[in-house]
Amino acid sequence: MQRIKSKFNTFRQKINIVIYGTNTASGRLFDLILLGVILISVIIVMLETVKGFDTKYHQELIILEWIITIFFTLEYILRILSIKKPLKYVLSFYGIIDLIATLPMYLSLFYFGASVLTVVRALRLLRLFKILKHPKFSSQSTHLKEALVASKGKILIFIYFMLISSIIIGSIMYVVEGKEGGFTSIPISIYWTIVTLTTVGYGDISPITPLGQAIASVVMIMGYGIIAVPTGIVSAEFANSNRKKPKADRINPCAACGTEGHEYNAKYCYHCGTEL
Repeated sequence: MQRIKSKFNTFRQKINIVIYGTNTASGRLFDLILLGVILISVIIVMLETVKGFDTKYHQELIILEWIITIFFTLEYILRILSIKKPLKYVLSFYGIIDLIATLPMYLSLFYFGASVLTVVRALRLLRLFKILKHPKFSSQSTHLKEALVASKGKILIFIYFMLISSIIIGSIMYVVEGKEGGFTSIPISIYWTIVTLTTVGYGDISPITPLGQAIASVVMIMGYGIIAVPTGIVSAEFANSNRKKPKADRINPCAACGTEGHEYNAKYCYHCGTEL
């Protein structure tokens, strides 16, 4: 019994190194293969919505989808078996995404059309951030995160200002243009203002009076200036973050409990004490 348990622990450690070892050669290779399979799965789902292609290759697409589903199912089971605290993985963000990615094809056996939900597997591409957990990428992502957090307040104030401006301008355009110009209500006028300020310009509504066109011209010019504001805020904070003393890069997931965030040169898990 002890021998079987020892063999299982050895097997679990090897699987853990391959699946969770993003800083090992085998782990990075596994993640790259996994990302390739996810991309293929998403492309297949997209092709299934193309009527001509689906009619011609429907059976082949279904077979490929089942092969990929079985692959994801085995991967999910191995992820659970390879750590000592599987519940932590199951309830984690990536654990929930991995589970959702395996369900659609099984659900399609009971609910017709449920297989199209396999497009949610695109969410698994978020694992790319785990693959790029190299010191250089990790450092830059930390700076970007700090810049976004630091600029949160300024951006919220900017958005609030833009909402108030859109309501005011939309109300003015409703009074100036009226229903004849397509501004049938204040919400519609606010919609036009937002579309114009963001320089999208669908063209479904346009002012016809000279005064309305003059106001629209001002709004368009404002739009070009406004685009630069949030970009400038984040850029300034990013520059400030880069000037600060960089934090130590944190990698190395624990093989026993799956805890991440250890120092680059850490030897033991700070959560359970297992040797990394």
